[in-house]
Amino acid sequence: MESNPVLLESKSSPINLLNEMQQLRLLGHLCDVTVSVEYQGVRAEFPAHKAVLAATSKFFKEVFLNEKPVDGPHSNVFLNEVQVADFASFLEFVYTARVEVEEDRVQRMLEIAEKLKCLDLSETCFQLKKQMLESVLLELQNFSESQNSEEESAACPSTVPTAKA
Repeated sequence: MESNPVLLESKSSPINLLNEMQQLRLLGHLCDVTVSVEYQGVRAEFPAHKAVLAATSKFFKEVFLNEKPVDGPHSNVFLNEVQVADFASFLEFVYTARVEVEEDRVQRMLEIAEKLKCLDLSETCFQLKKQMLESVLLELQNFSESQNSEEESAACPSTVPTAKA
């Protein structure tokens, strides 16, 4: 008797994997790279995992695949002209697939995504910018329509019957 193959697929495994990698990073466990960022004299260091960075960023993938193991398994990468808050948000995104930033930072996040060649973050920022633009356009359209209605009302005063006592 032949058995048909069945698919065993976990819906929670990808998110569980990301959550566990994030916890390992936050605790500094198994981190094999330190990314130093500096912008206008403000500098910070971020421990991370090469595999996560390489899987989410073509920039890091190229760096790690082309590096020569001189100092052992731990690497150091230096990024200048990257704001500390932006790189922290980038790391949170690649480790959790989500990050909360102020609206005025979305453009900077898009720029860091493009600099680090992170397609998922680029697409996410682009989609959010598109939604924000559509929202502004809708507000403008509603405002314009309400202005037109007010102008039409002013041009054609309505006749209201008056009651006589």
